[in-house]
Amino acid sequence: MKDKNKSRIAGAGRKAKAAGGKFLKTVKPKRLKYIPLFPSLITIINGLFGFTAIVLISRYNPAIEKEVSYHNIELTFPALTGYMVLLAMVADVLDGRVARISNSTSTFGGQLDSLCDIISFGVAPAFIIITLTGTQLDILNSTPLLYDLLQRLIWLSAAAYVSCSAIRLARFNVENEKSKRHHLDFSGLPTPAAAGVIVSLVIFQQEALPEFTTPGSGYYTAFNRLLLWMLPVAGFLLAILMVSRISYPHIINQYLKGKKPFAYLLMSLIVVGLIIWVRQIALVVGFWGFVLAGLVRYIAKELSKLTKETPAASPKTAAGETGDD
Repeated sequence: MKDKNKSRIAGAGRKAKAAGGKFLKTVKPKRLKYIPLFPSLITIINGLFGFTAIVLISRYNPAIEKEVSYHNIELTFPALTGYMVLLAMVADVLDGRVARISNSTSTFGGQLDSLCDIISFGVAPAFIIITLTGTQLDILNSTPLLYDLLQRLIWLSAAAYVSCSAIRLARFNVENEKSKRHHLDFSGLPTPAAAGVIVSLVIFQQEALPEFTTPGSGYYTAFNRLLLWMLPVAGFLLAILMVSRISYPHIINQYLKGKKPFAYLLMSLIVVGLIIWVRQIALVVGFWGFVLAGLVRYIAKELSKLTKETPAASPKTAAGETGDD
């Protein structure tokens, strides 16, 4: 009897194994055969700009003032790094436009876009925070305890920025929908805007500050240190805003796409003129204004909700309370 049961169990096991092997043979891994070529190339260019920004800022030497010279145009490595991130933003805008115009949007393109964005708008700005702020720590060598504390805080700021930008991009991929209404605003600060806040400060510090103040003077030293120490503070703030649920408008889809009033054209020309005339100031005002406007709008909205939820005292109650007094 025991032998029969053993043979039955063994037979059932052989059948299950055969069925499982047959099933595994019929299931083939899904392979990607076709991809949107032109939008993917633009997306990779975005990542390459970000990679170039990381390489440039890693070569920064604060002892050398002018480091890059090309056709009589001299730029420091930090300023050139900032422009590389801005060029990555242009490529990030173009790849989506090209994909939609050519009707070649795909899941592959969306995933590739996020991978390149984490390089250009996640790792590159974080590396800028560590490199530039770290150059100011030499004044604290005489106080090792404060030096070590600030070094840890700078690293923590950059790590928080990178982590939250990755979370922001992953959440966007999961929650992204194809409806037009879904693309009118963002839930949380977009990573390109966060990177713009960092690089706008760097470009202003490297190009505009020497023009407004005399390099080597007390005012220059004070403002230079203030701008550089703003980077880790901004890193913490931007990290929180990226993973928050604060709504930020999609500038292109809301204000530039489709038919708009004639005043929009005049405003656009004024903005372009300011960028060409005083691009360093325009970048700081534009990116910081975008971030802070969304934060202020959110706070005002929450405060209005609290005032509506608080019941107002009725006249009778108020009169009764006054009589008791």
